[in-house]
Amino acid sequence: MKKERPDNVVFSEEKGYHARLLPYATSVGAPVIKVDNLVSWKSSSIHKVNKEFEQKFVELKTQYENLMREYEWNELVYNAKFSFEPVIGEIYHLYLGNDGLPFLSLIAPQEWNKEHLGTFKLNSDKKWIVLNQ
Repeated sequence: MKKERPDNVVFSEEKGYHARLLPYATSVGAPVIKVDNLVSWKSSSIHKVNKEFEQKFVELKTQYENLMREYEWNELVYNAKFSFEPVIGEIYHLYLGNDGLPFLSLIAPQEWNKEHLGTFKLNSDKKWIVLNQ
């Protein structure tokens, strides 16, 4: 039994000569098709992305901790005793009273002998900014 065409010729009865349509090389002279090693690319990409996520997480965690610290100081000052209306932009001092409760005063820590908790400034948003702890 003799073949009509040699083995290196791509032919089928339905499609005819269809070597150019195939996704792989069909002759010895065709360029070599190599499958890329994607494992190393995936590994390095995953490492880079995870590092970026970790950095963003640490950044968000730091922002959250700073926000909670600001909130706690503001809560402490707003819950303190004071018998005056604080003026925006002025500096105030928070002390621990004899009764164990905090109170707000205009008197600086070096002017009297009370337990000083912190120095604050009221900003235009009515938020207390910690100047000294």
